[in-house]
Amino acid sequence: MTGVSLTDLPAFNAALNGISTLLLASGYLCIRRRKVTAHKLCMGSAFVTSTLFLISYLTYHYHVGSVPFGGRGWIRAVYFTILISHTVLAATIVPLALVTLSRALRGRFSAHVRVARWTLPLWLYVSVTGVVVYWMLYHLSPRL
Repeated sequence: MTGVSLTDLPAFNAALNGISTLLLASGYLCIRRRKVTAHKLCMGSAFVTSTLFLISYLTYHYHVGSVPFGGRGWIRAVYFTILISHTVLAATIVPLALVTLSRALRGRFSAHVRVARWTLPLWLYVSVTGVVVYWMLYHLSPRL
């Protein structure tokens, strides 16, 4: 059996983002239904999945570098608007997720909830737009 090729990593990264989105949404629904153990499991899994994504993403771009978007016209503006917002918020999510997780692990639940109200929607946005950026870059762009 051979190892994973670098060319497989963008799709793998998009899958990790998609899984993270599902775990985050599930974790939110669990806590709204007061299923604390399920919430912890979903959110911990989302954190691990996002960490794996970050490692894989950095590995890919270390070896491959930047991949240019081939789209032209109005779609180019749409792509870069999504990409820039995604990138800025992705950098913001790392410390927010760490603070949110840290507060939960230390049992500081009121402080956890205060920051989680910001972390969750931003993290969901980053996860979803990660999949959108992948699709636009690797599937839409070559067709244009």
